[in-house]
Amino acid sequence: MCGIVGIVATTDVAPALYDGLTVLQHRGQDAAGIATADGSHLRVHKGNGLVRDVFDAKSMAMLQGRVGIAHCRYPTAGNAGADEAQPFYVNSPYGIALAHNGNLINTDALRQEVFEQDRRNVNTDSDSEVLLNVFAHELGTQKALTPQAVFHAIEGVNRRARGGYAVVCTVLGLGLVAFRDPHGIRPLVLGRRSTATGTDYAVASESVALDILGFERMRDVQPGEAVVVTARGELFTQVCAPAQQHAPCIFEYVYFARPDSMMDDISVHKARMRMGVKLGEKILRLRPDHDIDVVIPIPDTSRDAALEIASVLGVKYREGFIKNRYVGRTFIMPGQGERAASVKRKLNPIPLEFKGRVVLLVDDSIVRGTTSKQIVQMARDAGARKVYLASAAPPVRYPNIYGIDMPSVDELVAHDRSEDEIQQILGCDWLIYQDLKDLEDAVSGPKQRIDHFDSSCFDGKYVTGIDPGYFERIQQLRSDDAKKSRRAL
Repeated sequence: MCGIVGIVATTDVAPALYDGLTVLQHRGQDAAGIATADGSHLRVHKGNGLVRDVFDAKSMAMLQGRVGIAHCRYPTAGNAGADEAQPFYVNSPYGIALAHNGNLINTDALRQEVFEQDRRNVNTDSDSEVLLNVFAHELGTQKALTPQAVFHAIEGVNRRARGGYAVVCTVLGLGLVAFRDPHGIRPLVLGRRSTATGTDYAVASESVALDILGFERMRDVQPGEAVVVTARGELFTQVCAPAQQHAPCIFEYVYFARPDSMMDDISVHKARMRMGVKLGEKILRLRPDHDIDVVIPIPDTSRDAALEIASVLGVKYREGFIKNRYVGRTFIMPGQGERAASVKRKLNPIPLEFKGRVVLLVDDSIVRGTTSKQIVQMARDAGARKVYLASAAPPVRYPNIYGIDMPSVDELVAHDRSEDEIQQILGCDWLIYQDLKDLEDAVSGPKQRIDHFDSSCFDGKYVTGIDPGYFERIQQLRSDDAKKSRRAL
């Protein structure tokens, strides 16, 4: 999962791109980069680390231009070296910089096509560089550099690329280009801001980036839609793919997105509250005479759900864990050892909230199970009489292949196991999962704006289809052992 921002403004955009990245830092902590277009010059600065570590006064001063894009990365597969920090750049045609959130599932075939048919070289293992070269080739077949030519090029990209992707580009001589995959799996939001000298436009992974920059959220970029904003501030849009089933990633609402974001016209905050209501109602159905004394969230993303569970059950809600804000999100730590060690650095229990009580811990989801097992033990060590664990999401039984680093199946605690078996592994006295239909209803909400989601990590149904041997290939890339071997090289 990554965060992307693109802006066309009447003043230099680098400071705004930096600020936009800081509120998308939760989407990727491995690397960051900014590219700006200043006339016929493209300026790029990127590197490994948090946004605040990658950029300093000198690098920001260099990033001149009124058109620009930005990216913060967490790698889902392949290497995580500085050479794979985004944006990527090619000088032909015109000069294009590209940043990408998502994952292509036909990268190997595309890489071969790019080399053999398009006669272009891909220098890294990143599917984003492959996507850049596909777009560059398709744009190079057009007779002129116009918005319509870009739309034709993106039609070609959508015919060739498979997977989930949201993309921002700068094209020298034109302006900002952004587009979203035909199923709308990865999010992309469009906004505008009126100034004394004209109208600024921005696109971002989440609406919170628009909010802090003073942009009005216009709407979500539609599945298969492309957006072109010229350097003069002219906006053009066109759907560049045949109609497909709209299937946004449901895990965005469960875990990744900030609660103050709106995506696909759905409030993440409200979706998580509804998850809590649904799960509280399930608990009452299963155990109407429950003995739960207190509901305690595992911070941060489960708070909204935990509050509603407590309300439905009619029991106390308490903050039982203090979080160290200076430790990254354990889900996206690069190795199991680092994830396990970081849990104790990240959370510390308040014994007064646990001692002698039957505690219901609430988490947004359970992926590998290592973190959950440690937290259950923390609660016991803090004096809890019983420890129940509720997950606002169903069991994660399958890999996510559209841009979330859910590992190979043998690292998923729920894969090929019953809930009783998972409960024994995690060491809790009772384990409660959300039902998938309840989750989808909770996210869609009462207005039912979306009737289908990419819930593939829960049900194994992949909207793009899967080629034979694909899971074996991603297991070689995504398993912790594979990543450890690459880091040792």
